[in-house]
Amino acid sequence: MIIIAAVIIGALLGWFRAGRHGGNKRDRLQYAVAFAIAFAIIALFATVIIDRMI
Repeated sequence: MIIIAAVIIGALLGWFRAGRHGGNKRDRLQYAVAFAIAFAIIALFATVIIDRMI
């Protein structure tokens, strides 16, 4: 559940960040995918750490 939320949040942040820098649709899509992947990896580690603590 944490991973899905992180992917959505990351994609939105990447999309808006590229837009702020004047990127076109392809730039926005690239930023969205890159941020979504990065946030998913961070969320995966967070999920594993939380699971190990319980």
